[in-house]
Amino acid sequence: MRGGLRVEIAGTTSAPMAQVKSASKSDPNYKVVAENRRARFDYAIEEDLECGIILEGSEVKSLRGGGANIAESYAAVEDGELWLVNSYIAPYKQAKSFQHAERRRRKLLISRKQLADLWNATQRKGMTLVPLVLYFNHRGMAKIKIGVAKGKKLHDKRETAAKRDWSRQKSRLMKDHG
Repeated sequence: MRGGLRVEIAGTTSAPMAQVKSASKSDPNYKVVAENRRARFDYAIEEDLECGIILEGSEVKSLRGGGANIAESYAAVEDGELWLVNSYIAPYKQAKSFQHAERRRRKLLISRKQLADLWNATQRKGMTLVPLVLYFNHRGMAKIKIGVAKGKKLHDKRETAAKRDWSRQKSRLMKDHG
């Protein structure tokens, strides 16, 4: 039993989703390295999927130290493969001669069916593939969550900001007047 979470496979009961998330966050291997907060503001995200990422050794060491940025990056389907373009992983100081390129293209790992669906969404429907979160999962493997998104117009962004401001005001009023 790892992380205090028990799931019955034979029976019909399993742990609720909230327990699974809290168990994975209390796991010492689970760590969010970089988050693209701006993506949820700029894009309407319709679905998201978890992808593996091929990294070099110095990149993994640098990520464990927390030096990454995915805010200006995107994912693209090219030649039957999924690539993460323009993501930044800081150089690892101890890797003298085995240093990695900071903004190189990194290959993402997904199934062929998912790749076909992503190609369909980007080429036919005009969607964009936006990286949302780069993290280490409970097994210590580097993963990235990609969102299939459509760009928001300026009035949609204003509407999102207005809703967020109203919810903040509403929570303040409820807090003050109980």
